[in-house]
Amino acid sequence: MTGDRAPGPGDVAVVACAQTAHRRRTDDLSEVEMLMPVLHEVLESTGLTTADIGFTCSGSSDYLAGRPFSFTMALDGVGAWPPIAESHVEMDGAWALYEAWVKILAGEADTALVYAYGTSSSGSVRDVLTRQLDPYYMAPLWPDAVALAALQAQALLDAGHTDEPALAAVAARSREAALGNPHAQLRGARPQGAYVVRPLRTGDCPPVGDGAVAVVLAAGDRARDLCARPAWIRGMDHRAEAHSLGVRDLTDSPSTRLAAEHAGAFTRPVDTAELHAPFTSQEVVLRRALRLDDRVDVNPSGGPLAANPVMATGLVRVAEAAARVHRGESRRALAHATSGPCLQQNLVAVLEGESRA
Repeated sequence: MTGDRAPGPGDVAVVACAQTAHRRRTDDLSEVEMLMPVLHEVLESTGLTTADIGFTCSGSSDYLAGRPFSFTMALDGVGAWPPIAESHVEMDGAWALYEAWVKILAGEADTALVYAYGTSSSGSVRDVLTRQLDPYYMAPLWPDAVALAALQAQALLDAGHTDEPALAAVAARSREAALGNPHAQLRGARPQGAYVVRPLRTGDCPPVGDGAVAVVLAAGDRARDLCARPAWIRGMDHRAEAHSLGVRDLTDSPSTRLAAEHAGAFTRPVDTAELHAPFTSQEVVLRRALRLDDRVDVNPSGGPLAANPVMATGLVRVAEAAARVHRGESRRALAHATSGPCLQQNLVAVLEGESRA
């Protein structure tokens, strides 16, 4: 890190983003082949090379890939030379972004490359995700992610917070918004379809698909040199709920609310929110926790209902929010990422364009 001091919390920005066109299957591509075009694109957009990057961090899951230490193979997409300072999180890439952000704040780098990828099509993602449940009581019952989300949705219906037509409206709005997103897997409104697990229909659930995303972070004047309108990270925080579903109120998300509070999301209104809500019912929970009203443009990219590459979806939310700031379409945006069943772990980041006098 150059200069006499480490950057402050508001001195780090997302300066570039790139992602794949998300697809139902990528059997014709390895993870390296899927990642390399994205990594090249995000670096070329800034004029940086691998040698210019101070820290590299990635997010993925060996459970999805079906083999141990799969992320070491993906590093071939970054390149074997020059040597890099590198780390990996067995989480959604949004948590890799958090690690890179802290690394820059600590003054150990002034630029960072963050990437994530997910190949959900490799197996039954509904079954794979049961492995994140409590191993003593829940996991032996094999309740999959859709069944658990349906329990959450039914709790919302029973509490009077939503109804099935309202959930259908969330799905329709999200997929209509995806018409303008060249990366989306599903575009345009479609019938809700049959029940998958009541009360959730096909349209209430995310698609299964593969994809990758990468972002570049930079500090202070370096960010201004690399990007005409940096998306400054004004705050970021992540919190977790209790592991046991039985001790949680599934109609609320206090961890999201707490993360948003610590990220500074409630100090001033946001105009855009990219929410990692794989199910329509979870958008209802997040809107309430984040105090988002109809004046906020929620998931203008289409959100996870349009593309859901597991382990990359949260970082995609940050990339989509940052891209809107870069284009001048948003002044202050919120990005949210989640991991675990029924919104168990939640991360919130607040991004802003350059303040003008």
